[in-house]
Amino acid sequence: MRGVSSFLLISSIVTSLAVVSSDAISEEGPWKKIEKGLFLGQFDPLYEPPVKDSKIFVLKIHPRYYSFKLLCASELGKMRWTPKEWCKRYNLVGAINAGMYQQDGLTNVGYMKNYSHLNNPRLNSVHKAVIAFNRMEISVPEIQIIDLTCQDFEALRPKYQTFIQGIRMISCHQENVWSKQDRRWSLAVLGVDKEGYVLFILSEAPYSGYDFNRVLLSLPLSIFNATYLEGGPEASLYFSAAGMELEKAGIYGTDLKGSAVRSSAYPVPNIIGISRKPN
Repeated sequence: MRGVSSFLLISSIVTSLAVVSSDAISEEGPWKKIEKGLFLGQFDPLYEPPVKDSKIFVLKIHPRYYSFKLLCASELGKMRWTPKEWCKRYNLVGAINAGMYQQDGLTNVGYMKNYSHLNNPRLNSVHKAVIAFNRMEISVPEIQIIDLTCQDFEALRPKYQTFIQGIRMISCHQENVWSKQDRRWSLAVLGVDKEGYVLFILSEAPYSGYDFNRVLLSLPLSIFNATYLEGGPEASLYFSAAGMELEKAGIYGTDLKGSAVRSSAYPVPNIIGISRKPN
């Protein structure tokens, strides 16, 4: 969605789901283990949503087994693809939005850098979270959400090659930092749990940001912190592994019975993807 003012205008939002069962998938508490280091959680909304049949999907990823990649249209021919198309073209296991973008359809609303490529060179003074990965030193986590209110970003900047700035949702002290509001929309969110797993989160159920943070803190995610990625029909999540495929994108309305009206995933300019590390 193009900028903060735009996403606040969305009142509902997520797409089609295709799931194929696989003998490789096993249950571990609320999680389905898809393969080593990769789990899927599917949760019902904790509050009664205005959209029926809506879920919260969480792809839980261990950085020991998966590499994280930022793919930018500004770096790759200015072509926009759905997350599924990004994955097929670049041999990725899964992908989620990399953040909101500006009116040009390419530039992230905050700082975005991928190795030598600068998508947006300016640090946004309002947005207080920066996803960092592709580390230069083993003294830091492979991937983390840097909270600009409690961490020294300038000290960490030389230690990573990839940065994506966004809107902080849950602070480094596991606090809900959003204000209450009436508008609701579906959300794509990236979180990190207390064990260092990365969480790709897609909520079909429309929430205000404040209420969704309450949900994240209530679910069995052991969440450490989280940042907002996207909302509206452009919010999307995809993965395909071990015979299982899932594709979700924004609900854009409801029918007369309150059931979700879904569309195909939107092409987006920037995604965070994952690929398996060599054994």
